[in-house]
Order: sequence, then C-alpha cells, then structure tokens
Amino acid sequence: MADTTLAELTTLRVGGPAGRLLVAETTDELVAHVIDAWSDEDDWLVLGGGSNLLVADQGFPGTVVVVRTRGVRAETDADGVTVRVAAGEPWDDFIATTVERGWTGLEALSGIPGTVGAAPVQNIGAYGVELSDVLTAVDFLDAETGERSWVPASELALGYRTSTLKHGRRGVVLMVEFRLGTAIEGGVPVRYAQLAGSLGVELGTRVAPADVRAEVLRLRGSKGMVLDDADPDTWSAGSFFTNPIVSAGFARTMPADAPRWPAGDDVKLSAAWLIERAGVHRGYGLPGSRAGISTKHTLALTNRGGATAAQVAELARYVQVTVANRFGVTLVPEPVVVGDLLA
Repeated sequence: MADTTLAELTTLRVGGPAGRLLVAETTDELVAHVIDAWSDEDDWLVLGGGSNLLVADQGFPGTVVVVRTRGVRAETDADGVTVRVAAGEPWDDFIATTVERGWTGLEALSGIPGTVGAAPVQNIGAYGVELSDVLTAVDFLDAETGERSWVPASELALGYRTSTLKHGRRGVVLMVEFRLGTAIEGGVPVRYAQLAGSLGVELGTRVAPADVRAEVLRLRGSKGMVLDDADPDTWSAGSFFTNPIVSAGFARTMPADAPRWPAGDDVKLSAAWLIERAGVHRGYGLPGSRAGISTKHTLALTNRGGATAAQVAELARYVQVTVANRFGVTLVPEPVVVGDLLA
C-alpha cells in the first residue's frame, strides 16, 4: 500500500497520501504499529473504514495505521450475550452476524458503513437506537499513559454523535464489548416512527430482527446511505452535519413546521429541514465543482466523481453560511476533518 492515497481508503474518495502507511491485521500488530507511530512523535491517525473522514488534498504528513483486525467472541448466559469484537471488523458484517445468531439490539443500525472500533467514537445511532444502548466497554490503548485497559462505557461520556474518544481521550480502540439480548418470540420493539410506518406496524410493535434489518437496509439504500461503487450518491461520509441542539427558547423562534424533538432541557432540530428550507436542495452543486448534495438525501455531501477535498469543504461552508444566514443556526460537521479545510 506504499503508493496508496487516502482517497482510496475513504468513502468520500478524496484525500492525498500519508507520510507513512501501516496495516494491522491482528490486535498485536495494531498495538505494535500504534506504539511505533507514537515513538516517532509525529502526527498519527488511525483509519478504519474511512466512512466518517474528510482528508485534505495534501494528505496527512504523519503515520496512518489502517485497522484490518477481525474477530467476534461471545459468552451467552440466561439473560443475554456479551460480545467482544475486534476494532477492524466491518460494522455491517458484524450486524449481519448478530441477526444470524439471534442476538438482538443492533439490527436497527444495519447498513452503517465503517468498522466496529469507530462506532463508539461517534456513538453511532439510527432509527431510535444508539450504540450507547448496548455498549458496555472498549479495550483501549491510551496515548497519554501507554497503558491498555478495558474502559467502561460509563466513562466515555457518550452523547449525541460524540464521546470522550472523539474529544479529549487520545488513544486507540482495540476491541469493543456489547451486551445484547437473545432472540425472543415476537421479535424486537420498533422504536422509530418512520421505520414503524415503512414496516406497516404501530410504534413499539415487536418485529423479527431479520425483518427490521431488511427494512433498515431498504430505507438507507433509498437515501443513498448504503455504499455502492456504481452510485456516486453513496460516495459520501453519510450525514455530513449533525442535527443542531438549541435552547427551548430559541426553538420557539423557529417556523411552526420545523421538525423538533426533546433533547433533555433543550430541543433538537432537523439539519436536513434547515438545509432544504434555506434553499439548498437535493442535487445542488456549486458551479464548476464535482462535489454536490446527494440527489437522495439533503444531509449527504457527495463526490460526483473527480471531486477534491477542497470542493467538498467549499460546499460544506456554503451550506453552513446559507443556513446560518436564514435561521441563525450553525451546523456542525459530523465527519473527522484532517487538514485545514473547515477552519
């Protein structure tokens, strides 16, 4: 992989070369490569599926460690199953495994790209389920102390698309531990109105996990959110902006038809609605740019083929400014940005 650019390792398909690229296929290799990178005192980056990453066209001058570790281990008891998964395991492959083995709790997160090790960083979520619902611990190599230990989920400050792994706690996730249920008669409860509607059931109705997974994959596919080499609408980092959380007072100043949900004492707004109502519609692109809004989903910024990271960043800034000018809301990018692209 000596001549590989980071564009080849990310779902947005943009980004220049790495100063040094190391591939870890076992957990021991991952530990060794990371410690080696740390010892050089250069910048370092751990890369899983590259699905939540925007890398500058200049690339990354330090060491990139690509995680390709595999393995799923489970211990079942009377109340459920404890599952430990290697960080490099592809996320959707793991979800398929849980459904096949009758483990419940993650089927609504089907189709999300990336690896298991990256999932706790963002506290990924979809269709009424968040990783924090079932995450119990991560096997973590701490960059500050050099020590490896199992860190309980309660110490990760898991929130809406955030955690201490994303902000503050430097190191590498080596394995992830989940506590899942086991298949019961009647299936799992559907917790999200759109999913319930598409399944043709009432909210809270129990549905077979395999049926939930199949419908989630269909829904995500209709939005261009399932990776497809033949479809540029899927050449993205998924939802590029998080749904903004504002004060209840500010939310009352929004148009009456603006979607909103409780978020503790605050209110969560729909980033997609804000973008659309600000006048940036599906399929929009800046003149001369190969980056564009997905034709299927307003929140996805896509590479139409031959886009540069600078073009993706320019489109992101345009969306931010347009929404801020119209509604006074600053949209926050969800992907990790490598380089001075959105400063």
